[in-house]
Amino acid sequence: MTGHGLHVVQDGPRQGPALLLIHGSGAAASSWDLMVPWLATVCHVIRVDLSGCGQSPPAAEYDVPGQAALVARVLDERGLRGVAVAGHSSGGYVGTALAERRPELVGSLTLIGTGPSMDALRPQPLVLRLLLGPPFGALIWRVRTDAWIRKGIAATAARPVDVPDSVVAGVRGITYRSMRKVLRANTAYLEERTLPERLAVLAVPVLAICGDADPKWDPSAARRYPRVEMMPGVGHLPILEAPEATSKLLLDFVGA
Repeated sequence: MTGHGLHVVQDGPRQGPALLLIHGSGAAASSWDLMVPWLATVCHVIRVDLSGCGQSPPAAEYDVPGQAALVARVLDERGLRGVAVAGHSSGGYVGTALAERRPELVGSLTLIGTGPSMDALRPQPLVLRLLLGPPFGALIWRVRTDAWIRKGIAATAARPVDVPDSVVAGVRGITYRSMRKVLRANTAYLEERTLPERLAVLAVPVLAICGDADPKWDPSAARRYPRVEMMPGVGHLPILEAPEATSKLLLDFVGA
């Protein structure tokens, strides 16, 4: 952690092609743990804990462009340009904002389970409504157990997932207040302009990887992206539900 204030994890050969991984709302760099063994055999994998998540300190605000500016500083400190960027869920918004603000930093963009617009959002599972919404969310958040966290994570999966302890620890790092701010910031970013509209004016190759059984976002809305790989029987968490297959799709795209 340096002047940008974000906790950074690096894996794989430093001389390999740089691959930046950005986690989704309330998660942390550890959410990619199951994919790193495949990715790090080829790439210099860089993971960040966004503000208020994992081991990164909270911020006053969590607007998506502001988060992207902090991520840009991570790359600037390492002298990296033309990096392959992959974001899971709302991490795709930060990756998109990074390409908007600093196009020279982004060589390609992969969106994994990233909703394109607010009209594609489905009703959330009950456990997430309890954890995230008033009036009980703040109270439950303070006393939630690891089992509750695992249940909340698995609620958007379409198949059974074994959630590693490291992923649970990363989720535990964010406060209820910060989580609410992050969700509002993500909504504001999409309401200002949809993701397909933003991507249409960017000169960067884009791949969307989506589960065809995603309970969080309408899977048919993924067709709004210019290029999409649908994963049969997978929900909102390809990085946990099918880490090997997701890694292969990502590496094939980055290599191409």
